[in-house]
Amino acid sequence: MTLRPLGALLLVLSAWAQPLADKTPGFDSAFLDRAADPCQDFYQFACGNWLAANPVPADRSVWGRFHELDQRNLNLLRGILEEAAAKKPSRTPVEQKIGDHYAACMDEAGADRKGAAPLKPWLARIDKLRGPADLPPFLAEFHATGSGALFAFGSAPDYKNSSQRIAMVVAAGLSLPERSYYLDGGQQMEEIRKEFVAHMAKMFQFAGDPESIASRRAADVMQLETALAEATLDRVSKRNPDKLNNKTPVDDLAKAAPAFDWRRYFRAAGTPAFSDMNVSEPAFVKRMSELLGSVPFDQWKSYLRWHLITASAAMLSRDFRDEDFRFARGVLAGVKQQPPRWRTCVARVDGDLGEALGQKYVEKAFQHDSRSRMDTMVTMLGKAMEKDIRELPWMTSVTKERAVEKLKSITNKVGHPVKWKDYARVKIDRGDYLGNVIRANGEKERRGIEKIGTAVDKLEWSMSPPTVNAYYSPSMNSINFPAGILQPPFFDPKMDDAVNYGGIGAVIGHELTHGFDDQGSKFDANGNLRNWWTTEDGAEFERRAKCFVDQYASYEGAKGANLNGKLTLGENTADNGGLRIAYMALMLHLAGKEAPKVDGFTAAQRFFLGWGQVWCRNATDAEDRRRVLTDPHSPGEHRVNGVVSNMPEFREAFGCRVGQPMVRENACRVW
Repeated sequence: MTLRPLGALLLVLSAWAQPLADKTPGFDSAFLDRAADPCQDFYQFACGNWLAANPVPADRSVWGRFHELDQRNLNLLRGILEEAAAKKPSRTPVEQKIGDHYAACMDEAGADRKGAAPLKPWLARIDKLRGPADLPPFLAEFHATGSGALFAFGSAPDYKNSSQRIAMVVAAGLSLPERSYYLDGGQQMEEIRKEFVAHMAKMFQFAGDPESIASRRAADVMQLETALAEATLDRVSKRNPDKLNNKTPVDDLAKAAPAFDWRRYFRAAGTPAFSDMNVSEPAFVKRMSELLGSVPFDQWKSYLRWHLITASAAMLSRDFRDEDFRFARGVLAGVKQQPPRWRTCVARVDGDLGEALGQKYVEKAFQHDSRSRMDTMVTMLGKAMEKDIRELPWMTSVTKERAVEKLKSITNKVGHPVKWKDYARVKIDRGDYLGNVIRANGEKERRGIEKIGTAVDKLEWSMSPPTVNAYYSPSMNSINFPAGILQPPFFDPKMDDAVNYGGIGAVIGHELTHGFDDQGSKFDANGNLRNWWTTEDGAEFERRAKCFVDQYASYEGAKGANLNGKLTLGENTADNGGLRIAYMALMLHLAGKEAPKVDGFTAAQRFFLGWGQVWCRNATDAEDRRRVLTDPHSPGEHRVNGVVSNMPEFREAFGCRVGQPMVRENACRVW
């Protein structure tokens, strides 16, 4: 909902001392620190030499194996886009769209010449607003540009009827990463807030405001966003779908938040007729209405001006771009240098026209063998998880049968969509970068709105094919693996099965077990929010989950700041369950046969090394601090050591002894 584009070794490792090199980032035993004891610190053993050779580049806040693969994908996409940007008469419609969007983005000189001019029509419209009564039709169009001012509106599967899409209002409108940035005490947060206000004042001046007016507007925005932050759920609460499921008749919404004319907004947005909707955070909507009725409207106009400016900054002239980078990436994440323009533009095209660009990526990077081997691994992981469920000592037979039913209902999607999105309605103009981004965001908004009241399309994807990631969808009960992650080091056709099961196999297991973590376990086999647990099993699940909460809360995620065990619970549960299931699947695959040693390591050892190496990463202090507050994932070190220390299989593979750090006395386990 936003326009912001999109977290020295010897000769044998010399190529890897240049982390941005276009080299296949596969598993490599040269990355090990063989001086480390795997039973003392397995992460250091698996990643030590890689960590020493790969400091964080100046234009990034974090650099890891994920990012190596992402960089390789970006290099491939850059080649695709540069070829598509060449004005050849033989270009296909897809090539024309992605090529011209990329070319428009790359025209920095053109953006510099325009200065703040692209903002002027919108700023003039904001100036003409007279009061809250004018806001609904304006905001409907403003949201269609990709702005997240105040709230986001669209459609999503109905929590209680996952086969149908329902209208949905989601709390939004904050510029800082999380509500705690507005509300928490301490010198560090105070400094960030001061920097934020100064940053806004500069941006207002770039947009044409005198210094005194710019400072007043910045103070106005800070006051408003702080009030909105106070009414916004924290990230831990947002992980609970029961708190987000608030089906509300439109008439009741109008009564709860009367200062905003919701029906007028819906008409202006062009929605189909509907009578009920989901309001994810009713307290936020109520507070928003109170503020609309009590805060002088000029202050709201400053807020709207700010959201226009910050959402557009990356598409404007250098003064906007540099200041936007200084605060958003420098102050908040510790990045020292802006990335090359081409990388920004590749990410922009992927974000706006992801499945158009994805078609070209798949042609070059995704092989049929990858799909067939993935299908085989998913099958093996499914068998292993069913075996694990049926053998769990803590779960009753009734809940086991329901869990197996859900497991067997999971849809597996690999590589890319069966049906590609059509971007025919998106006008791309080679000379209008900001306009292209606005029109692409408008198409996303229209797609979501048009789906209100329609059947859920279970073939749709939420990530573009080049994305280095994977996800589980609770409402669709599906696991999804874009082609972008089906590459080394996660999946390598040339690598032995043990390493692949420790890499992509553990990712498959991770996504499978998301269907049974503290969030996914609240949804049934059909993707409906429904409690399918017995009271006894639910209580035992919570007890076992608390073990993970306490374990990870004891880890330092940034200097002087421990992880939030409740925020990271779902990912930690999935990491632990996923690796255990992947190990079981490897053993089923080997069927009792002893695989030959490779580089002196057994198959079991290489399995764990495959897991360890995909999470090697270095990060800036500022980035680590930000992630402690906002990221549901634990840092790489704790994803690796936290999991293996709970697994007797690891202890056996490396001959660890009771009392060593990688053997937890009270090991945690759910799955």
